[in-house]
Amino acid sequence: MHILLQEGEKTPKQKGDVIVIATFTNRATLTYSGGTLVSNTVTGTVNETLTLEKHALNATYDETSRIVYLISLKNTGVTALSGITLTDDLGGYVFEGNTVYPLAFNEGSIAYYINGELQADPTVTQGPPFTVEGLSLPAGANALLVYETLVSAFAPLDEGATITNTVTATAALTEPGSASETVTAAGGPRLSITKSLTPQNVGEDGRITYSFLIENRGNADAVATDDIVIRDTFDPILSQIAVTLDGETLTEGEGYTYNETTGEFLTVSGVVTVPAATYEQNPDGSYRVTPGVALLTVSGTL
Repeated sequence: MHILLQEGEKTPKQKGDVIVIATFTNRATLTYSGGTLVSNTVTGTVNETLTLEKHALNATYDETSRIVYLISLKNTGVTALSGITLTDDLGGYVFEGNTVYPLAFNEGSIAYYINGELQADPTVTQGPPFTVEGLSLPAGANALLVYETLVSAFAPLDEGATITNTVTATAALTEPGSASETVTAAGGPRLSITKSLTPQNVGEDGRITYSFLIENRGNADAVATDDIVIRDTFDPILSQIAVTLDGETLTEGEGYTYNETTGEFLTVSGVVTVPAATYEQNPDGSYRVTPGVALLTVSGTL
């Protein structure tokens, strides 16, 4: 991902690098005997080469992801470049007339290297957008900027959704140039499980119910081939158990197995499935996630 930075009249040759070209003109005056002569105008160009690349260490993301970006700068010219400013738009897009940002800069995460040597932290404005100011790059030098972003509530999560964010570089004698990187929402289910007990206070030989709530915040159903198994060992051991899944009774052997000697319980692989989450964008542009759920209950006598 290369960019072209140019100024003035130019006809650059692209060879995978960024050509920075500034045209300058000059003329002289000659005074004598009270008169003035003006020379012809000479024209020259200053040619510098600056390569800007952007890479993400993450190919995919979900709502909890931290995405690390690498910004590479290379000055293959013969003079130093100073006053370089980098601006990352953090994937900002317009929603309902307002710009929202699916990424947020993780404060304190930046590291800056020149020719492999760690430098003092540059001047950073967290934004959004996120900016790094006052960078200088000696002739022939390579710079690497590393920083981390957090996925925000404004990031789309549907299967196939993407975040494209762009870094723009400005420097003396150049027009802005940019490089972009795209990451894709991770596909598949993303499950969690919560266990609860009712009642919490029960007498000897009383009956209790364990509930297992399985939530899917991913953008795909968890299906039989995902081989979901819920396993637990009840202590104290339960007897005369009854098992339901989403309100439907499961039968021993077909839906679950249970050992009344050890208290070990497990569902048969593939019996439990969980629908995908749904995502709805709020009026402010943030996303509301409604997890898909499955509820398993096991009731038994102490």
